Amino acid sequence: MPSVQLITTELFAVIEAGAAASSRRRLNHNFHSGPNDNPHRMLNVLLRGTYVRPHRHVTPEKSEAFLPLTGRVGIVCFDDNGAVTGSYLLDANGAVRGIDLAPGVWHTVLALSDVSVCYEVKPGPWIPASDKDFAAWAPAEGDARAAAMLAQWERLFD
Repeated sequence: MPSVQLITTELFAVIEAGAAASSRRRLNHNFHSGPNDNPHRMLNVLLRGTYVRPHRHVTPEKSEAFLPLTGRVGIVCFDDNGAVTGSYLLDANGAVRGIDLAPGVWHTVLALSDVSVCYEVKPGPWIPASDKDFAAWAPAEGDARAAAMLAQWERLFD
């Protein structure tokens, strides 16, 4: 791993191309060297229409921070039954530039512009089997109902 990694518009373009080629319409670029590093630092490129199933980080408990470097994203938080407890507009050029979520908060991330590049930080290590608790009350990625749920959340930001 290089001792210095620059965050550049050229890097944004490379990751955006990968996100556009992905069926998930998003792609991460990790700055940390592996799953055991602490903290994890990454760029998330989110394209409009990506569906991030609501989740929380509880095993182990992890906080999470998002800072949009370009574009606009919405963060929607929920209670244990899926009721919205808060919706937060983050705008790279706006009044609210980021969010820090406490461990255990149910949340999703929405791309509210065609392309959003977010810097994300959360504790490591990353253990895929326990990294996220996915909300049973929300459709899985790829489920036909996901598009309707995404549209419902997007209306919170109209």
